[in-house]
Amino acid sequence: MITIRIWVYDGILASGVAGTIDVLNAANHLSAREVTRRPNPLPMFAWHVESLDGQPVRAASGQSIVVDGKIDPRKRADAVLITAPFFSNMDEFIGRREQLNALSSALRRQRKAGAVLATYCTGNYLLAEAGLLDGRVATTHWAKAPDFARRYPRVELRAQEVLTGQDGIISGGSVTSYLNLAVRLVEIFAGEKLAAMTAKSLLIDMNRTSQASYAKLLDDHGHADPLVARAQQRMEATLHQGFRLSELAAWLAVSERTLNRRFKQAIGLAPLAYLQNLRIEVAKQLLESRPIGLDVVGQRVGYGDLSTFRQLFKRKTGLSPSEYQMRFVRASVADDMERESHGIVD
Repeated sequence: MITIRIWVYDGILASGVAGTIDVLNAANHLSAREVTRRPNPLPMFAWHVESLDGQPVRAASGQSIVVDGKIDPRKRADAVLITAPFFSNMDEFIGRREQLNALSSALRRQRKAGAVLATYCTGNYLLAEAGLLDGRVATTHWAKAPDFARRYPRVELRAQEVLTGQDGIISGGSVTSYLNLAVRLVEIFAGEKLAAMTAKSLLIDMNRTSQASYAKLLDDHGHADPLVARAQQRMEATLHQGFRLSELAAWLAVSERTLNRRFKQAIGLAPLAYLQNLRIEVAKQLLESRPIGLDVVGQRVGYGDLSTFRQLFKRKTGLSPSEYQMRFVRASVADDMERESHGIVD
């Protein structure tokens, strides 16, 4: 029997516990159905939900999570799944040094004993704090990627990917990737066939390989540089026009070199890279908001050459503009219809 230990602590997302167990339970039922000739077949997977002190924990939603026992790094485990914390500011989570040190020590011991380690979303911070991701590939929630990269430069971060794996450590992206992660554990320990059956029975999309189409390419103007803020405002106001760095620098009365340097210091991007992200973000909003022709979208964001626009859009989002529109416009239109039905007018 494969033993999966699910480690929990205060502030986690409750869905990561219940969802993982649902996947393992489904795998057990499907596996038993395949071996009905055997009398009383044993379940394929066993799981134990554990906390540091063996007491229930409180999820971020306030829900109480009942546990099966205390985290003991000496207990045998085929895999340990670390649930993800829900914190807008990860400094608060990392500041809980006593909890962090205890979990890190236990993880390192389980890793040394040969257990597969798995986590998703912000749980990757815990593996990184334990030093277990140094020199290895990993992913995390796309919105946390810049912060994660700054904190852990020795990790090979692949923030666009939904799942990564190296040396027995599996890393999932944003929140619901715990479902993909759980199916991957089924695949590792029980084979591809059972994993595929489990994913199909629970309608889990294992072809979801990229977070890019969901990612927001730009943060708000979260810096204190007035020159860069003026440059951003100018770019937004003239988005449909062509762009020359020399013209923007002249408009701001600074050198191109100064403008490049200030941009990189304030937002970590050169002006042209920022402009490309800005154009794609606006294009995404246009494609989501209503049925609209690609040529119109391209013109509004400053791309007369549709081939160039298509290539850049797909590189940034992982989808072609038409694929993106098909995936996201329906939800947007449905929201508008719902608002109209309630007499809400913008």
